[in-house]
Amino acid sequence: MAGLDPNDDFEAREITRIRQDIIASSLDGDYLPVLEHLKHSAPKVRATVLKVLDNEGKLEKETIETALMDSAFDVRYALAYLISSNLEIPAMNFLRDDDPSIVEVACWGVGERGDASAEILETLQSITESHEDALCRESAVAALGALGDEKALGSILKAVDDIATVRRRAVLALSPFDGPEVDSAIVKALEDRDWQVRQAAEDISR
Repeated sequence: MAGLDPNDDFEAREITRIRQDIIASSLDGDYLPVLEHLKHSAPKVRATVLKVLDNEGKLEKETIETALMDSAFDVRYALAYLISSNLEIPAMNFLRDDDPSIVEVACWGVGERGDASAEILETLQSITESHEDALCRESAVAALGALGDEKALGSILKAVDDIATVRRRAVLALSPFDGPEVDSAIVKALEDRDWQVRQAAEDISR
């Protein structure tokens, strides 16, 4: 096809091969080849190394600190994803990222990890209430529900009036809470114009 550079295709295949080799080496318990690619020129390779090391419990603090200085999207996204299981990765770095994709996965990671400082909780509330990207608001309100902190209830209740996808997540996020405001929000959601929001309300009402 006109306009395609054969070198680009070769480079992409080479990167895929290296990533597969990294995974294969880790499965064999051979981490020297894995570590050798920590400074590879391709961000996708560096990101794969981080994921493999974390999966095997070998992602050391020094390696994380070095990776935190890496501005490549793939590396930042990998670290944001790993927040879900690695307490050494500072969530705030990624909750405040300029890229909504990274903010979204960082919110998910915090919810999965279940560990939130006051600063993280406040940031999740801010994202829930005012982030311009709906996927970020959706992910943030889901995280607030997973954390179940009473201080976040106000933000969750506000999200019940957001767009349909966020409303659905917000209704589900009410599950750990109770009280008149929660009951009122659920009753309102049971009559929502969006069927998924109504279904979510029915699910937590059972």
